[in-house]
Amino acid sequence: MRAAIGTVGLAIYAAFVLLVTLTPTPVDSGLRGSIDKVLDKLHAHGLPAWFQYPQLEFTSNIAFFVPIGFFLALLLPWRAWWLCILIGPVFSGALEFAQGAFLPDRFSSVGDVIANSIGSLVGSIAAFALRSVVEARDRRVIPAAAAAAVR
Repeated sequence: MRAAIGTVGLAIYAAFVLLVTLTPTPVDSGLRGSIDKVLDKLHAHGLPAWFQYPQLEFTSNIAFFVPIGFFLALLLPWRAWWLCILIGPVFSGALEFAQGAFLPDRFSSVGDVIANSIGSLVGSIAAFALRSVVEARDRRVIPAAAAAAVR
């Protein structure tokens, strides 16, 4: 079940990421004024003044890639955990390269690769933590249930 969820989730979310990142115009095209207004309102309600559009974009890129790492870590076996550290940055780097090479209105950035890589790593850690909890529960519950069924 874990591998199936990982496979389907990764396929669907990776397709979504490709759609968002490889469209000819930036996702926030024409929205900068609205985004700045929202940030101004948030600053008035306690968001620190240093948190501006570049910080929002960096944070958004982290959040954007968390599901990639999560689904990837569900899909891969324990012994291949190290692939999570590589696949997220490689996927992000390929997307940034494609943006820079083929989409003149898009901007490729090492900062985006770093943020996406952090997000992928956070997602992987969350999935491995979840897997650990579920497997510990299963090691405890399944033998008890099997013993109770025999009685």
